[in-house]
Amino acid sequence: MGYIVDMGRVFLAENYKREELAFVKGSGTRLFTEEGEEYLDFTSGIAVCNLGHAHPVLVEEAKKQLEKLWHTSNLYYTEPQSKLASLLVERSFGDRVFFANSGAEAVEAGLKLARRWAYENFGEKKHKIIALENSFHGRTYGALSVTGQPNYWEGFKPLLPGVKFIPPNDLSALEKAFDEDVCCIILEPIQGEGGVYLLKKEFVEKAKELCLKYNALLIFDEIQTGIGRTGKLFAYEHLGIEPDVMCLAKALANGLPLSAMIAREEVIQVLKPGTHASTFGGNPVNCAVAVKVLEIVSEEPFLEEVSLKGRVLMEKLAKFQGVKEVRGKGLLIGVELAFPAREVYLGLLEKKILTTTPKPNVIRLTPPLIINWREIDYFLEVFEEVLKKVKK
Repeated sequence: MGYIVDMGRVFLAENYKREELAFVKGSGTRLFTEEGEEYLDFTSGIAVCNLGHAHPVLVEEAKKQLEKLWHTSNLYYTEPQSKLASLLVERSFGDRVFFANSGAEAVEAGLKLARRWAYENFGEKKHKIIALENSFHGRTYGALSVTGQPNYWEGFKPLLPGVKFIPPNDLSALEKAFDEDVCCIILEPIQGEGGVYLLKKEFVEKAKELCLKYNALLIFDEIQTGIGRTGKLFAYEHLGIEPDVMCLAKALANGLPLSAMIAREEVIQVLKPGTHASTFGGNPVNCAVAVKVLEIVSEEPFLEEVSLKGRVLMEKLAKFQGVKEVRGKGLLIGVELAFPAREVYLGLLEKKILTTTPKPNVIRLTPPLIINWREIDYFLEVFEEVLKKVKK
């Protein structure tokens, strides 16, 4: 254990359960510790570094922008921010974009937008929000209030009032939850932190239908699924159902803090000056990098390969003994085991492969989208070896 870990243990808040690892360098799919050990990264910083670590094109773009302009505030326009907004609009359902710094902030913006839109069009009574059990939307108060995992609420109540939780994919509960006082429903197309559970198309179709019936907004939280992770630029494309509002973050700038809330013109126009803001949102350096990210990830051959890699991984993982179910799309994969995942996670870590465990019996795989076939084969070999060892 080196000095970085020692120093962090003394001075950092203890709100994370960190491994005793300190990384000082990244390259592609690999991370390197202060002792020089090399790890294969199947986390991407929790679905963030979709183009891997220190991607040369992104590094060069960041350098160029750092030498030109870092910050002006949102009292003015900057070229990278305007260009990124135009690309996001061009490649999505939306008409305008609000930029912030994190996924939770994008969700907060989406919730505020929904309530403001309902207030201006229908009055204060229309304020209720429908969210899903087992969902995760962030740690700030609004985002936490629509996160359907009560263990995250402990010690932080009272939360935002007017939120109704229903089971995912339950059509009957969905219909019963809607009425004239609902302003929005917020959904993750795939519940990543919930254990990688996919919403069924008929459930999302019904949510869209009910939103139209009751004049409510459909909000998609694509913070984990967006920017190519599922083999489409946005996961809603798999469903063929467009939301009214979409929240993005994580992979948007490949690790630099940037998030976006995208919405239709008739909805976002209620955000007049003074209704919402972010000092650092849409930072020129982060936006310049995000423009390059979008240009690279949006290419059809790139996305097709992400889909293919994901299918191969899932098909092979499903054949391993001890694997109960494999869920996911593209390179967002949850491997549900027939026993607790902790020993498998630790076995992979011992073999210098990084994964995450969003649920006690689930290993989540979110490798960089640039992972190559040799690395996939190596991972599968090690994973099977660890499974056999744990089962003995």
